[in-house]
Amino acid sequence: MKQHQFSLFQVISVGIAIFTMFFGAGNLVHPITVGMSSGSHLLIGLLGFLITAVCLPLIGLIALILFDGNYNAFFGRLGNKYAKEGAIFIAMLIIGPLIAVPRIVTLSHTMIAPFLPASLSTITLQSSMFFAIVFLCITYLGAIKENGIIVLLGNIIGPIKIAALAIIIIKGCFSDVTLYPFIPMDTYSVFFKGFFEGYKTLDLLGAIFFSSMTLHLLKHNMRGQQASSKQLALLGLQASFIGAALLALFYSGLTLLGYLHGQGMEAVDPGELFSIVGFKVMGTSGAAIIGVAVFMACLSTSIALCAVFAEYLQYLVRGHMRFEVALAITVFLCFPLSIFGLKYVLWLASGPIVNIAYPVLIVLTLCNIAYKVWGFKPARTPVLITLVLAILNYMR
Repeated sequence: MKQHQFSLFQVISVGIAIFTMFFGAGNLVHPITVGMSSGSHLLIGLLGFLITAVCLPLIGLIALILFDGNYNAFFGRLGNKYAKEGAIFIAMLIIGPLIAVPRIVTLSHTMIAPFLPASLSTITLQSSMFFAIVFLCITYLGAIKENGIIVLLGNIIGPIKIAALAIIIIKGCFSDVTLYPFIPMDTYSVFFKGFFEGYKTLDLLGAIFFSSMTLHLLKHNMRGQQASSKQLALLGLQASFIGAALLALFYSGLTLLGYLHGQGMEAVDPGELFSIVGFKVMGTSGAAIIGVAVFMACLSTSIALCAVFAEYLQYLVRGHMRFEVALAITVFLCFPLSIFGLKYVLWLASGPIVNIAYPVLIVLTLCNIAYKVWGFKPARTPVLITLVLAILNYMR
């Protein structure tokens, strides 16, 4: 077979796809919050945010590349079949129907409400149900051609999202603004405010499974050509750095928007924050651009997460299920909490997941990188110690 050579366009396209997978609805809110609260210590707050919102996901992408995109091998380092399968199962529920997708749908409804007809702009059970059905159906259509997801995100949705966000950020940076004097937090508090806002994105979870799906789809898109594991790993590494660079760039821009235009909005519902700042910058004449930015941010991550969970369902039945069927089951499972469970989803995401599951995943990721790079073998013991300490800290 002819050896496949990846072009610069393909590398950039995959990098944009990775950025697009990560940059969802919540990612529009957290950096603005950091900018609002940092005051004159803006760069300190941004630094804390980038460490957890960009560096952690990048570490996760690199870790999975070192494991050839095989998350079974990644979690297999726990050393026990039941621990491995249990960890994967819990992680999949978090990024799928239990937390991530319902949170995207509910946040999307809140963020897109200003652009909807009056009957849907008020958040009621009926409007939430209708919105969830439409949004999840669009997600299904976007993900149904599994092998085309990278192309869809990297060549279509990603560039549109980047263009819309760039217009808003650039206009916001050059708009007239009156900064009101206020007493910011001290440097230490500002740094950790940014650090924990980035931490709450939980994007390390997505990184592990997005990396796996990306490499898997690239292997199936060679069209008769062959690429070695080393070539795929190199492509994945280059694309990961492009995706991380784009994340850092747009996070910095949104943090600056929060600093310039978010003062006095501390009491605003986080789900409405980007839309309000966007209208302040663009005016009502720019509503279409704001709406496109919000919708693309919401849709792109929903497509990626639902595709990952559908692949997992196929894995559970050992491939005896078509991807279309697995995807339909996925969006159906995401529906109930998308309309009824916002308070539960937000509590679970900000409680046990943030304080217990996420620290454990961080330690496992670092142990696995150390294993591949330096031959560091322990994994189960550090993870178990972290789990016990995290539980004790959460319960105190």
